[in-house]
Amino acid sequence: MASDVFIERTGHVALVEFRRPPHNFFDIALVRDLADAFESLDRDRSCRALVLASEGKSFCAGANFQSGGDGERRAGNSNPLYTEAVRLFASKKPCVAAIQGPAVGGGLGLALVPDFRVVSPLARFAANFVKLGIHPGFGLTHALPRLIGNQRASLLFLTGRRIDGETALAWGLADRLVPEEALRTTALALATEIAEGAPLAVQATRATLRRDLAAAVKAQTDHENLEQRKLFPTKDHAEGVQAVKERRIGRFTGE
Repeated sequence: MASDVFIERTGHVALVEFRRPPHNFFDIALVRDLADAFESLDRDRSCRALVLASEGKSFCAGANFQSGGDGERRAGNSNPLYTEAVRLFASKKPCVAAIQGPAVGGGLGLALVPDFRVVSPLARFAANFVKLGIHPGFGLTHALPRLIGNQRASLLFLTGRRIDGETALAWGLADRLVPEEALRTTALALATEIAEGAPLAVQATRATLRRDLAAAVKAQTDHENLEQRKLFPTKDHAEGVQAVKERRIGRFTGE
């Protein structure tokens, strides 16, 4: 693919890797290219399972606010980024994520698209939106409570706290915690195990388990977008971006 998204095949398993190291900040184009890759593999009957991975220190550190990466999102009532995110959640093939490092903000949302997450000891997870002075997005306000429960999700959302791989495993956010050198092989082994099942039965079962998930994410991202549009122009959001850039606690004023 003519993008930062690459596909490698091993038998019935496809490795989908995005490469924007070291931190894999995303923009609309990257999420669109990932959705295009997932949909192309949905149409490929020989592909039965996917592994989502990235190249670099972080799995995905979210949107690149420092370079103005959210500018296109502010332009109108719709949010094209979330349109592409919903396409990812609507994908049909089982998917395993290999998470080698931080998955932060929208990067955490991306990590919740797959069915399973294999993580290394260096993995970190944070929904740090309040530290940036904005509302959570990428469907996280639906996907995260669905996975770990409302109480733990609320703790992450309202504090912006970062948790490690061991805590993620204990909370059900991660399914396997393995040494970094075993991360890819473990994720591929799980995807291969899934691919050994009857593909029509596997996909039908997955569709039942994820029934209405994409529609629920669509409804939630519509709401998230409205809340974010209210907060993007605030002084607190500008201060949050600057504080994160300077690696300090934000001096918020409620304005």
